[in-house]
Amino acid sequence: MTSEQFEIQLIASVVAAACAIPGVFLVLRRMAMMSDAISHAILLGIVLAFFVIRDISSPILIIGAALSGVLTVSLVELLNKTRLVKGDAAIGLVFPVLFSIGVILIAHYAWNVHLDIDAVILGELAFAPFDRLVLFGHDIGPKSLFVMGTILILNLVFISLFYKELKIATFDAGLAAALGFSPGLIHYGLMSLVSVTAVSAFDAVGSILVVALMIAPAAAAYLLTDDLTKMIVISVVLGIISSISGFWLAIFLDANIAGAMATMAGVLFIIVFFFAPERGIIAIARRRSHQRWEFAGKMLAIHLLNHEGTADEEHESQIEHLEHNLRWKENFAMRVVNYSANNGFLLVNGNRLVLTSQGREYAKESILDD
Repeated sequence: MTSEQFEIQLIASVVAAACAIPGVFLVLRRMAMMSDAISHAILLGIVLAFFVIRDISSPILIIGAALSGVLTVSLVELLNKTRLVKGDAAIGLVFPVLFSIGVILIAHYAWNVHLDIDAVILGELAFAPFDRLVLFGHDIGPKSLFVMGTILILNLVFISLFYKELKIATFDAGLAAALGFSPGLIHYGLMSLVSVTAVSAFDAVGSILVVALMIAPAAAAYLLTDDLTKMIVISVVLGIISSISGFWLAIFLDANIAGAMATMAGVLFIIVFFFAPERGIIAIARRRSHQRWEFAGKMLAIHLLNHEGTADEEHESQIEHLEHNLRWKENFAMRVVNYSANNGFLLVNGNRLVLTSQGREYAKESILDD
């Protein structure tokens, strides 16, 4: 592995960690589209700042982009307050307009600089190691690594200082207001953090990977745990795994690195989506299947208990009469009988079903629960 390849993976890992932290709160607040809006709308701020200073390396571009991100959030909130459009619709109205204006300005007035549409959308991590930071004549490493490392530290400090406020405002804005916190101020602080993170990652990785690393790892972490601290850690780990595996996928396919990383972020989310222990599709299907048989077993136990000691007990406890009495098909009825027998709720005595003492208690508990 060459030094450039190592630096690309290191830069991508830092970007992933920096994006994953605020991404968790976007997912919890059901504001995933906001990251997409901000990562696209900041293009306008970058372009306008470039027109003013005419220097693509100036930090003023970051300030312009951050202001553009805050403008996006403010316009979305303004539309939301009118109650004429819903949140997602407001986002869908604002960011395409701002992004389109930025693209048009690039196409017509900045076609000869590196802010081309392909770089804006996909980014090109392969070039990141060649943009070096030189201090006092010494090359200390890729500029993107230090920029994103600073943003990562900023995100960690912000989350650490305002963890309690963010947690309360995220899960119960009303309680936060009652306790004296300002949900609006916390919201704009978080959105400003998202804007700064997206701006800083924008030049190296492009808007697609910014969105992918903010949302996919956080969404996957949300499926794996309910603990907020663990969710943040898992999101960061999944983001780093996505970036490293995506890099080697790009090498193997000779494809765009940022695009491959975004693809792996999606692949990891799909894996978690299906195989998460509690909230995965397979776990949910198994739980529903278990609940189905459990409910059917309760019905059978209650049915047998209700007819114990009655004149029609012998008739009602016969296997072939379950289809008529409980309106079950023969195959389903036999599966329920097997399920109940395997769990020790009943005994099969020839053609009759007899509740065990365990089954009798199970039926009584089921009745009380209902």
